[in-house]
Amino acid sequence: MRNFSYVAAGTVDQAVAALTQAGLEGRLLAGGTDVIVQMREGRRVVDAVVDVKGIPDLNVLQFDANTGLRLGAAVPCHRIYEHPEIRHRYPALVDSTSLVGGTGIQGRASVGGNLCNASPAADTIPTLIVLGAVCKVAGPQGRRDIPVEQFCVNPGRNALLAGEMLVEIVLPPPSPNSGAFFLRFIPRNEMDIAVVNAAASLQLDEDGQTIRAARLAVGAVAPTPLLIGEAASVLIGAPATEETFARAAEAAQRAAQPISDMRGTKEQRRHLVGVLTRRAFHGALERARTKR
Repeated sequence: MRNFSYVAAGTVDQAVAALTQAGLEGRLLAGGTDVIVQMREGRRVVDAVVDVKGIPDLNVLQFDANTGLRLGAAVPCHRIYEHPEIRHRYPALVDSTSLVGGTGIQGRASVGGNLCNASPAADTIPTLIVLGAVCKVAGPQGRRDIPVEQFCVNPGRNALLAGEMLVEIVLPPPSPNSGAFFLRFIPRNEMDIAVVNAAASLQLDEDGQTIRAARLAVGAVAPTPLLIGEAASVLIGAPATEETFARAAEAAQRAAQPISDMRGTKEQRRHLVGVLTRRAFHGALERARTKR
């Protein structure tokens, strides 16, 4: 590992200033489960590390029934899936965070870091997309919001500009009669990277049979996690049946752009998109009906 400078920031403004001064070779450190490994293996050149895990704004984990969930960018996964309100109101987020590495990694790894790493196969991003999450970003030019589905722009690249940092992720409160579900397929237990993953959310009408709103996001089948609007449009106004979910699965398969690699072939991935889409919507449906 090459030498680098280290700054422990106490506020968002301090972190932005240090990151701006560091330029292109500056990196933030929260959990460090990605960047430390990349630096040690020489896969990322870093001249300055800005430690942000002590900034209060990045450690907020707060639910309000009117405004939703505030999730600081440095909050580790274990705090999320151990939080009683999150387990009750955002179970799909528990699905995702409980799968990020092993328990040791979950003690440090954050959803914010998983998002900023911008892996096409990241396990938290599809869930954030279907839950309608918004990224709160700070930088030299002030603050701005980015919908999660627009945050990843290429494999390993996100929408942050020079000197910008992710401060928190905000999720709206769950709608009545709604549910969400996340699942993935991995090649074997020893390789903890999805061949395909998928998250789905549903909102039902008062009758519990008709779909009022829906979202689907799929990972590891395109350069970035995909929000598949075509699949959702098939569902809205339709009955919550296996036939309806099958049509959504076909739409998802058409939208997927899979490749073949060491984890799976493009043909296998396209097949899995259909399977996981149906299963994710069935899981979301069960949770939506349970909440009625």
